[in-house]
Order: sequence, then C-alpha cells, then structure tokens
Amino acid sequence: MIPKEIIEDIFTTSRIEEVIGEFVQLKRAGSSLKGLSPFVKEKTPSFMVSPAKQIFKDFSSGKGGNVVTFLMEHEAMSYPEALRWLADKYNIEIPEEKATPEEIAQRNEREALFLINKFALEHFEHNLWEEKQGRAVGLSYFKERGFTEDIIKKFNLGYCLEDGSQLTDAAKKAGYNPDHLVTLGLSKKNDKGYYDFFRGRVMFPIHNLTGRVVGFGGRTLRSDKKIAKYFNSPESDIYNKSKVLYGLYQSKSGILRQDNCLLVEGYTDVIALHQNGVDNVVSSSGTALTEGQINLIQRYTQNITILYDGDAAGIKASFRGIDMILEQGMNVRIALFPDGDDPDSFAQKHTTEEINEFVANNAKDFISFKTEVLLKEANNDPIKKAGMIKEIVHSISLIPDQITRSVYIRECSDRFEMDEASLNGELHKYIRKQSSSKPHEDTGIQNIEEKVAVAEKIDSIESKGEHHEFELIRLLLRFADNEVEVLVEDDNGEEYEAKYTIAKYIVESLEQDDIKLELPLFADIYEIFLQHYQNDKIPSSSYFAHHPQPEINSISADANSSKYHLSPNWFKMHNIEVKGENEDLIGKVDNAINNYKLKRLRTIKQLRQDSLKGVYDENEYHSIMVEINNYIRVISELSKFMGRVTLK
Repeated sequence: MIPKEIIEDIFTTSRIEEVIGEFVQLKRAGSSLKGLSPFVKEKTPSFMVSPAKQIFKDFSSGKGGNVVTFLMEHEAMSYPEALRWLADKYNIEIPEEKATPEEIAQRNEREALFLINKFALEHFEHNLWEEKQGRAVGLSYFKERGFTEDIIKKFNLGYCLEDGSQLTDAAKKAGYNPDHLVTLGLSKKNDKGYYDFFRGRVMFPIHNLTGRVVGFGGRTLRSDKKIAKYFNSPESDIYNKSKVLYGLYQSKSGILRQDNCLLVEGYTDVIALHQNGVDNVVSSSGTALTEGQINLIQRYTQNITILYDGDAAGIKASFRGIDMILEQGMNVRIALFPDGDDPDSFAQKHTTEEINEFVANNAKDFISFKTEVLLKEANNDPIKKAGMIKEIVHSISLIPDQITRSVYIRECSDRFEMDEASLNGELHKYIRKQSSSKPHEDTGIQNIEEKVAVAEKIDSIESKGEHHEFELIRLLLRFADNEVEVLVEDDNGEEYEAKYTIAKYIVESLEQDDIKLELPLFADIYEIFLQHYQNDKIPSSSYFAHHPQPEINSISADANSSKYHLSPNWFKMHNIEVKGENEDLIGKVDNAINNYKLKRLRTIKQLRQDSLKGVYDENEYHSIMVEINNYIRVISELSKFMGRVTLK
C-alpha cells in the first residue's frame, strides 16, 4: 500500500503535460494544450490538456481526468501501477508500508528475478552488437530475415554465446544468485556446475505491460532436427505464460488507436509487421490461446483479428480459441494468408497499405470462416453438414449478448436456408446446458423479478433526468468555494443578506427538503461535499482531481473542461461582450436546484400513480390520491415560480 503522503507528493510533482506529451503530440492552444485523441481516430484535434488544472479531456471519446487516469485509460494500468510509474519517472521513493517479513521477502524475491532478467537482456544485447560471434551469427541472422537495426533495438533482440557458461559467470560475478538464474531458466546445473541454457540461440525478450522483462524465447540457428527450434523460459513468480502476450508492450498504443488487435503465432511475425508499420499486433508465442491472454487484449479493444498462414491442422486447432474469444463477449475475425505465406513473409513482400488492405478485404467473421473449413470436411454429406451447423450454433451460444446472438442466428439461417426457429431451438438447448453446468446462488426468483421490475421502472423514469444531476455536480465541482449574496431569515423571520459559498448554498437547499441524488456516482460526490459541509469545510478541486476513484476524477475533468475558448480579441473585433458563468452564478445554481427538485417530484408522483394499479381498498386508494394531488400542487407551484407550463 502506498502511503497517502507519497500519493500526494506524486500528484504534486507530476506534470500532466509532460506525461501525456510522451504519448500525444501536443500544441499550445491558449492556456491549454491540444492534440489528436489517443483513444479514437480523428482528423481535427479535440484532446485538451490543462497544465493549470492538471487535467485532460478528450471530447471525442468522452474520457477525462488527471495524470493517473490517463495512464490507467491509455496504458491499461491499475491505480497502484500508474502511481508507481509516475514515482519512477519523477524519482519519488515509495517506502513499503506495514509489510510482514514474509511479504518483504516475497517482494525482494520477485524484484531479484526482474533484476536478473534485466541483466540478461543487456548481456544478450551486448553480445549481439559488440561480440564478434554475436555479430557474425546472431546479427547476421536477424538481418537476413530483413530486420533493420532500429527494429532489432526496439524489441531488444539479442544473442546468447555458444560458450558454456558465459552469462552465468557474468551474473555470478555481478553478485546475482545462480539459483535464481536456474529458477528463470537462464541457467542449468549438472555435476560440473552451472551452464547457460540458451547458448548458441538468438534471443527474444518477453515484456510485461510495463516493459519489464519476464522471460525469453530462444531460437536455435542449427539445422539439426533433433534440437528444438525454440526454447522458452519456464514459468516463475514473474512469468505466467497464460497471462503474457509477446509484443503487447510495444503494440498496446497501436491497438488502442486502431481499436483492433491482430493476433499471430510467432515472434518474427510480430516484429516483421511492426517493421512494416503495422503496430497493433501480438503473438501467443506458439501456445494455445488462453482466457488470461484474451482478457489482456480486452483491456485495449473488443476486436481481435486472427492471422493464419493456412496450415490446415493449425486452423482446426484454432476453433477453441475462437470460441473462447466469443465467450468473453469480444468480436473475432479471421484472415488466411495465401498458400506459402505467413505474416512474416507476407509483410516482407508488401507495403503497409497493402497489408492493411489485405486484412480488411480478407478477414471473415467466425461463421464464414468455420463454414468454409467445415464444409470441406463435410463433402456434401448431410450428416456431417448437420454436425457442422450444430458446431456453429454452439459457438453462437457462447456469446453473452442476446442481440448479437440473434444477429448471428439470422445470418446462419440465411446462409444455410434453414428455419430460424429451428436454429433458435438448438441455440437454447446449448444455453440451458451451459447454464445448468454453472454454479449459482439460490436468491429467490420472485425477489429477483420484483427487484428487476422496480429497477427498470425507476431507470426508465430517471434516465431523462441524468443531466439535471450532472449540472448540480458540475456547479459544485467548478464553483464550490465561490461566494454569493443570498437572502436569509433570522430567528424573528426578518430577511438579511449573507454571504454563502456555492457548496453551502446547494447542500442546504437540498438537505432542507431531504432531497438526495439518485445516480450512484453523483451521489458519492455529493456525499463528499455533505461530509465536508458538516465539518464546516469545502473539498478542494485537487481533492477530486486526485481522487483514487477514476470515475470521480473523470467527472471532475468534465466539470472543469470546455472544448471552446473565446479569444481575447473577440470583443475587440465584434464589439460583443459574452458573460462568463460566474457573472450570473446564483441564477444558474437556483435553476439547477429547482430543475432537479422538479424532476424528483415528477418521478415520485409517477411512481405513486403506478402504485394505484391493483389497489382495491377504497381507503388506501383515497390516501394515495391525496398524496398524488399534493405532488401535483407542489409541482404546479414550483413550475409557476420557474415560469413553466405544467401538464398534469
């Protein structure tokens, strides 16, 4: 856990314009900075950064917040990961707090493994560029594959010398524990001592999301078929194969920008595509796709395009991976390269535009892909064809979204000229089977149905009023400590002018009528103001901008951001004066409060009217009608005060 004072130090020291500037090209626009959205494609810049307020707002995607929020959104980091990234950037030491001796030992163990992998990475790179054998064998191999020096350095490619224990000896000399090298698979031990495991191989470092090396892949350059072409690091405390994707560290920005992840099989496929300008590609490193790897991709996009080289056995084996992607609610397409080509060789022979065009024109949805593959096997056999259709319907049943399932069932019906009802019947069999195999809590159907009915009713009524709640929160966040003159009554009922902060004015106005905000996020923010008010304090704007809950600092950014800024020359050029919000602040606040009160009164009235259905007791019916008429009267009076026409 990071101590509170260190978190404050991180926020105080960090400069949002410096951090975002590492990922987005920013240009000065008045007091703010502007650039193209890093989250969606756009031609006109709508991404704003305010150095003064230390917030960002992307008007294309709607994302906004502080420097930590940006790292969480753009780099898919957790809150602690983002804080540690900033601490590392600004050389802020994070002391470990309240850790047990066991926890400290475990952290030290993990950190030792990371440091050894870093040492090995630098050692392999040195061999490749500086050692005669490395240049003659390793570097020559990479260049023969068509890789440039820039791309070799980008992926930190290296070489392990043929000498028996060169890495192990260097690591021991540097003070590293040789047993740790064995744990990481860098060294092996026999009767004669320790020796290098990857000797004579070119090295492909595997990075985690933050860029630290967790493992290696090593390719032999010998032609002996008895020797495995690739060796990979074993699993360890820092390397879980099922939760790592090769190239994700280098590709995550491209995946976010393209809103699509290309999935290939090997290391060189990723590198070759990157060299050709296709930077949204990752590899499962020759292993079967796992749920953990799919979840990693899902942090950046909902769309996966799998690129295959046309190998029949590999294609059939891919079906399980496709089903897993569908089960996670993601969209999957598949593109097959021409015979004799894989992503690496295809990239070597084509331009970036040709690669992108090929993928766009040849990527098929999973139904088309499975149909083509399975039809070849069916060979017009009706029994096999029926089995094929069942297999496709089973894949559709895994999709969690009902509307998406319906669309695919309709497409399946059209493609195979089958009755849609029959396919739906088969679909529901699979869904029931899957549902029965999953453990579930007995929460009481009647209770759930009642809750759903009430929730849907309230949601339908409240959905139109969200903007009223946002306006109240916006005014609180933006003008909380602004003072206004208001008329108040003393104990004798006499009026006098008093200075109120906007925060105090809004809180007292809502509390005196016992009105609460309904939407959870806005209610949380209001509760913070209420607690501070009860202690005669006002939360600062930085309190919300640096709040650990990303949704709260995002709302804070929304409240304090404006897409458009008037030039100081506007009045001079047009002789038109535009008033700022704070010039009629009390009027805007009153309007926001009354709008929200009106919305809440109408909501309650509607719910009471709905409750009349099924009421047969005359006294109960009369009592509810009295309530409804009182609400109608109050609504009418408030509307009249606001200058509105009321429809009863």
